[in-house]
Amino acid sequence: MVRIAFHSLGTPQSSDEVVFERPDEPEWLPHPKVTDDGRFLVITTTRGTDPYSRVEVLDLSRPGPCRVVLVAGFTCRAEVVANVGTKFVLLTDEGAPRQRLVMVALEAPGAPEELVAEREAVLVWAGNCGGRLVCHYLEDACSRLLVFELDGRFVREIALPSLASVAPDREGAAVKGRAGSAIFHYELRSFLDPGSLWSHDVGSGETLLVRRSEAAFDPSGLVSGRVFVTASDGARLPLFLTRRRDLAQNGEAPVLLYGYGGFSVPITPDFYKDGVVFAERGGIFAVAVLRGGGEYGSAWHDAGRLGNKQRVFDDFCDCARWLAHSGWTRPGKTAINGGSNGGLLVGACLTQHPELFGAAVAEVGVLDMLRFHKFTIGWAWKSDFGDPDDPEQYGWLRGYSPLHNLKPGMCYPPTLLMTADHDDRVVPAHSFKFAAAMQAALADGCGPVLLRVESSAGHGHGKPTSKSIAERADVLAFLDEVLFSHPLEPETS
Repeated sequence: MVRIAFHSLGTPQSSDEVVFERPDEPEWLPHPKVTDDGRFLVITTTRGTDPYSRVEVLDLSRPGPCRVVLVAGFTCRAEVVANVGTKFVLLTDEGAPRQRLVMVALEAPGAPEELVAEREAVLVWAGNCGGRLVCHYLEDACSRLLVFELDGRFVREIALPSLASVAPDREGAAVKGRAGSAIFHYELRSFLDPGSLWSHDVGSGETLLVRRSEAAFDPSGLVSGRVFVTASDGARLPLFLTRRRDLAQNGEAPVLLYGYGGFSVPITPDFYKDGVVFAERGGIFAVAVLRGGGEYGSAWHDAGRLGNKQRVFDDFCDCARWLAHSGWTRPGKTAINGGSNGGLLVGACLTQHPELFGAAVAEVGVLDMLRFHKFTIGWAWKSDFGDPDDPEQYGWLRGYSPLHNLKPGMCYPPTLLMTADHDDRVVPAHSFKFAAAMQAALADGCGPVLLRVESSAGHGHGKPTSKSIAERADVLAFLDEVLFSHPLEPETS
């Protein structure tokens, strides 16, 4: 059970006033946030990783805070992005799978007024900066920034490079700004840009480069682009490719194909350090946009979760097939990589279509789909995966669970499984069991299957730089050994 309490600085914790608790709802996860004017506490509650939410507001200016439910029932995505007095701007997908902005009055929460209508691009974030609404959209998985008045009137679009992303912070905010300041800041990243900091004045419209990354990286020898793969059911899948400019299209280029496809998480252009090193070495770094993610709104997410989860694996394999027929590579030269839910992606594709891949790297993966909900926070993933204790949903999960679909005597490609001894999100037992079962199933002369266990580390967050460097170096060394025609020779003294 989670409690939210009001604490006055300088007073003992025992005097804190509890303003929210629901002991009858142990799966509720409330997220508190105070509005810029300091008057209201907004509590957005989700259940596990389900994006549908409940939103309620507490007026802190009144004695004995008065609570008003703005959005009830967990029937849509909704979050407060700004307020004008007692009127609240909500970002929601109710009646708009690609999301829109509506205004809701505290006195009449059941009568929302549309401010910014749904567009072809997906609205993923909005905020009040300088008394105007700054909206972050994704169009084919790349960022756009649009500015609107608080009444919904369009002001301008902020020019951004193509094939780039506005990098969100840990709370998902695309820009850093406040209602009382006309200037906000944002970070741009791409496959060839480690990060650049920009400022924009919502009053004058002036955009300035504050600073570029100091990373010792020269992008001039590389090129990055986007193609669209037609999935086996006709869907359009963006696929980003980064390679050396002088790379020969002879069908022999090693490829590292990365994907995620889940929990409505958008995969957008970013600076992947190991992807850049792989491309500089003479390979192609490919990033696939798959259903189940958040790149095209809630319908795209729904198309790749629960009973539709198999579709995500099919999308990833369709991207691998496209690469094999592109003239750049072939199946034996294609490695797949993903972490957490992306580790599940790698495990499922590896067990279903081992013939498509020359190597696989699954990091902190969810690999036992029949028992994932019995450990730590695993119960929260049922919104995307389903419930193994439900007979129908058990059938979905049993059909693709990597651990339960290994076949004895199968020639699986070289595989590196990675976990950490203190991972309390995806417990290391997933990787331990899968590694043992895969090694036992492996046909003679195939593989190998390697297991890398990091000590004194967890799911990835907060990992020391030294451990991160060692981890990526091991991944790149493994890929170099199994994919490149002339592996790097060890240095001699």
